[in-house]
Amino acid sequence: MPRTLVIGDIHGAYRALTQVLERVGPKADDTYIFLGDYVDAWSQSPEVINFLLDFKKSHTCIFIRGNHDQLLSDYFEFEKAHPKWLKHGGSQTVAAYQKPVFQKDKERHLEFLKSLVNYHLDSENRLFIHAGFTNLKGIKQEWFEKMFYWDRTLWELAAVTPEDLAVKSINYPSRLKLYKEVYIGHTPTLKLGSDKPLVKHRIHNIDTGGGFNKGKITVYDIDSKKYWQSDTAGSLYPEEQGREL
Repeated sequence: MPRTLVIGDIHGAYRALTQVLERVGPKADDTYIFLGDYVDAWSQSPEVINFLLDFKKSHTCIFIRGNHDQLLSDYFEFEKAHPKWLKHGGSQTVAAYQKPVFQKDKERHLEFLKSLVNYHLDSENRLFIHAGFTNLKGIKQEWFEKMFYWDRTLWELAAVTPEDLAVKSINYPSRLKLYKEVYIGHTPTLKLGSDKPLVKHRIHNIDTGGGFNKGKITVYDIDSKKYWQSDTAGSLYPEEQGREL
């Protein structure tokens, strides 16, 4: 059976990405949905984008925009780095693109970053998005595009709702009833005490902290709910620090 596989935040961890995909064993009829944040934190953001550009030549891929991807796109386009971006992993990416071998890739990588989509909604009403949305009527009524890759309230809402709250309750938050399932990244499960995917009221959080020392990159099969993980990113980059948790 063809698989639909969702990949959580990568954050420049090229070694972890290639390792986890090797464990998955990519097949020709797989569909890969990347949830964004391809860059920042670890030193190999250019290698990650080059890999993805090659990977899509032989595999069906959907690339979703993350907030870090938009920050890098702005940097390439306007040559201005936000100080908070530099503090949260951007400095490693800026340093990587200063290497002569990657100077030639900037224009091609900017095209990739601009081609990213804000979300993907499949035929079964399953939503794939980096962060979330705020409009009570859903993604198509969202007023602020940036919410798709910056919002945290969707996950916070799902996470704090009591586990025994009935799905059909009139008090059930309306945003959590709109889609059959929602797959997100953006908010590391490490901050909730887990290095594994977490599920709260239809919201599947696949960001298992790939940008952090003890985090991993996760690939998740949306039908079987089986998942694969890389080793901890810090063990694959012992000479680096990654992001601060």
